Amino acid sequence: MLNCRPDRSPLRILGEKLNADPSRVVLRPFHLAWQASVSEPSRAAQLVDDILHLSKEQAEIEMDVVWQDFSTRHWQIGRIFDERFEEIAEDLGLDEQTVPLLKRRLIGAYFCHEYSYAAAALMNPSIVPHPDQSGLDAGQQRFVMSMRAVGEGHISSVAFREGIVGPNGDFRLWPQSGPAMAAVADDRHHIEANEAVQIHRQPDSAISNSVLFPVTEAQRGGLEDLRLVQFTHDDGAREYMGTYTAYSGRSIRSELLRTSDFASFCLEPLSGRAARNKGMALFPRKIGGRYLMIGRQDGKNITLLASDELSVWDDEGRPLLRPAFPWELIQMGNCGSPIECDEGWLLLTHGVGAMRKYSLGAALLDRDDPSRVLGRTSCPILVAAESDREGYVPNVVYTCGALKVGNELFIPYGISDSAIGFASTTIGDLLHLMV
Repeated sequence: MLNCRPDRSPLRILGEKLNADPSRVVLRPFHLAWQASVSEPSRAAQLVDDILHLSKEQAEIEMDVVWQDFSTRHWQIGRIFDERFEEIAEDLGLDEQTVPLLKRRLIGAYFCHEYSYAAAALMNPSIVPHPDQSGLDAGQQRFVMSMRAVGEGHISSVAFREGIVGPNGDFRLWPQSGPAMAAVADDRHHIEANEAVQIHRQPDSAISNSVLFPVTEAQRGGLEDLRLVQFTHDDGAREYMGTYTAYSGRSIRSELLRTSDFASFCLEPLSGRAARNKGMALFPRKIGGRYLMIGRQDGKNITLLASDELSVWDDEGRPLLRPAFPWELIQMGNCGSPIECDEGWLLLTHGVGAMRKYSLGAALLDRDDPSRVLGRTSCPILVAAESDREGYVPNVVYTCGALKVGNELFIPYGISDSAIGFASTTIGDLLHLMV
């Protein structure tokens, strides 16, 4: 008889949690079109005209108020106001040279606002080795963790935290020093609906203080559930890649983030019949000369996908894992990219059971032929329990990826779509539970 007792779990729950934090704000462009049905240019032009007609004394008083309220909360706020003014001036055909510096910055301030990007939730983390592994003690590894951050209007963005993890799950997160800053498009005039877009981190912003917001219409409703992996190309070059869901507010599509340094990023749409669903996760290298993905094409079963091109996924693949135990009967899905170990490919999974309760499990795939399942956990390795059951979406635990540290796994995970917790286990203990 199946006896899934919580005390059989091989995971050790670590003490620290990350919670929603309304104090984490960024300066974002303020768009008048969001506030009324009339088109933005007419309202924007009227507002600019009103500002230009302020007396010098009135403009100075208002700018002083803005400076007192916000200059200590945002790094290089003057530069941000200047850049925003330049965008508005270009959009309206305004001669910048005719506008004094004071009113340039005031116009920029009127067209910006603070956005609390993680006020509602932090969830669904993913984790990869940091590009810089220098100066560490034996057994330690520096990491970059991505998080889905949810703010006003339920818009999802991608936030990051850096940290160091060592044996037994001993870890620490780097502090978030100073204000957060939003990444910006390299060229805002050449953002096409179905083309890749290039964005870059602000040069004065650390990775842990940077946020990736939607930049295209297809992403307008949010960037959801980034699954990062450190990918090794055939020539040995390494690149960070991550599949995520772009939500327009009406429809979804799968997209791919690519970066070599977490300073500049390419956001590229995926095409093909197999790229229409959520939850795709890329293997960290080619196998048999092809790119492989873990997906869920039918909404219930875990599927293995293959392609000769990284951005085109036409083959809808074949089922790899089907629900077999009570805690996963509603549906299954991956919890990040497969992790290569001596025994094969270790795949973290999630299952949904009675009362829509989410649980984490694991499976082992053959290293040379990942379509062969060598084992899977018959009982969950992590379930929502006690305080972890409460949140925006109750009874959910979820992760978008774990990190191999020696013979251990370090697993950040989402708690009820509201917060992030951390756990660790040895690979041996996890494999021991498989049937």
